[in-house]
Amino acid sequence: MSSINSRSYEPQTPRRVAFLGLGVMGLPMAGHLARAGHQVTVYNRTPAKAAAWVAEFGGSAAATPREAAAGAEIVFACVGNDDDLRSVVLGENGAFAGMKAGAVFVDHTTASAEVARELHGEAQRLGLHFVDAPVSGGQAGAVNGALTVMCGGDAAPFAQIQPVALCMAKAVTHVGNSGAGQLAKMVNQICIAGIVQGLAEAIAFGDKAGLDMKQVLEVIGKGAAQSWQMDNRGKTMVDDQFNFGFAVDWMRKDLGLVLDEARRNGARLPLTALVDQFYADVQALGGNRLDTSSLIKRLR
Repeated sequence: MSSINSRSYEPQTPRRVAFLGLGVMGLPMAGHLARAGHQVTVYNRTPAKAAAWVAEFGGSAAATPREAAAGAEIVFACVGNDDDLRSVVLGENGAFAGMKAGAVFVDHTTASAEVARELHGEAQRLGLHFVDAPVSGGQAGAVNGALTVMCGGDAAPFAQIQPVALCMAKAVTHVGNSGAGQLAKMVNQICIAGIVQGLAEAIAFGDKAGLDMKQVLEVIGKGAAQSWQMDNRGKTMVDDQFNFGFAVDWMRKDLGLVLDEARRNGARLPLTALVDQFYADVQALGGNRLDTSSLIKRLR
């Protein structure tokens, strides 16, 4: 069974690209690039994962980020955090050391705006380009090639990478200068945190009131309360099912970035800070790898 779902791709000139990081997001994202006809070289910290990807999609695997990036016009990455990103970008075996002049590094990691600006500056110094391009849509969006990508950086390299990135996304949008993509992703996570908590409280309240909550969600989902979270997570929350989607550990990492940035820019985020602590409660219940909709567990 394929790791990605089939979709149509816009015809375009095949490019030589690299993809660093084959986790639950990166593996299908790289797969869509290959299915669209691009020549893809992959790197993963665990070589067996890279070998399995090549067996499914073709292309080739490299032993280091530097080797993967050699000769590539565009290098994509999707890793864990700021330190993981630096480890695949910098140093003698990092991607920047292998990239040719004028090549573009596209970072899909949800990381800090600070590291995006740092690596953008280093890329400029080396005659390279760097675009911070975090994604929204979760694992399902990656598998279906239907992610939303928020990009920060210079306009010219963005224009180069946009058609290629659309192989794995439904929207790839330039939102501002270096770091702006990461800041937009923080806005996204703030919205999700509040919506999921509201949905959790609503379902817990309805359960206590003796309502058929699946029926109620069906009714109110046709009105002003409708949201992606309600449509895609509401019924599974009612059924106490959380073995899919975006893990609580990852959400806490993201909200940590949000709250750090808010301390820097002076934004007041009382609800976000509260929901972050609610997610800490879920972790204390052993729910580290459960989907973010597991917030309802602490209300039951």
